[in-house]
Amino acid sequence: MMPTLPSGLPEPVDDGACNHLTGLTLPRIRLPSTNSSAVQVDLSALDGLTIVFCYPRSAAAGESVPPDWDAIPGARGCTPQACSFRDNAGALYASGVKFLFGLSTQGSETQREFHDRTHLSYDLLSDEKLQFAEALKLPLFEWKGQPLIKRLTLAISKGKIIKFWYPVFPPDQNVFAVLEWLKGEVEK
Repeated sequence: MMPTLPSGLPEPVDDGACNHLTGLTLPRIRLPSTNSSAVQVDLSALDGLTIVFCYPRSAAAGESVPPDWDAIPGARGCTPQACSFRDNAGALYASGVKFLFGLSTQGSETQREFHDRTHLSYDLLSDEKLQFAEALKLPLFEWKGQPLIKRLTLAISKGKIIKFWYPVFPPDQNVFAVLEWLKGEVEK
């Protein structure tokens, strides 16, 4: 079942915080993964088109979303975004995507619980130590003393960022923007 977003959420504005990303070569950073066979993933070393959607945080099982979270532009919607990528993963792969990941600053155990609870068909990566976010100078915000990545999506090929989506709003529609871009890439 696809979770829905409440109406009236504040929309994030493009502050230019990702404009430096296109063409950027990824550093060699191994990120913990929810995949038990590939315990860590180095996105710079993957061969094939890779889509990574970065999200602030997922709520734990039974955690209710506090009103102050809804007031942060672009923060709400991690579960709907993850589920829309899950539900459209087949179309992404059929359009040339070889690897699909979600990424947040949450620890692997929290991500594993979220992965299993929402039946995701792709792996989640943990940037709990902020190595990836800091190396790429990704936009962050702080909530309850924790740094979180603002919602964005990266297309990576041969270790380089070839496209980014930022800001992402509404989150559950992000996958369709990626699919539309992939359609244009195939037609070239």
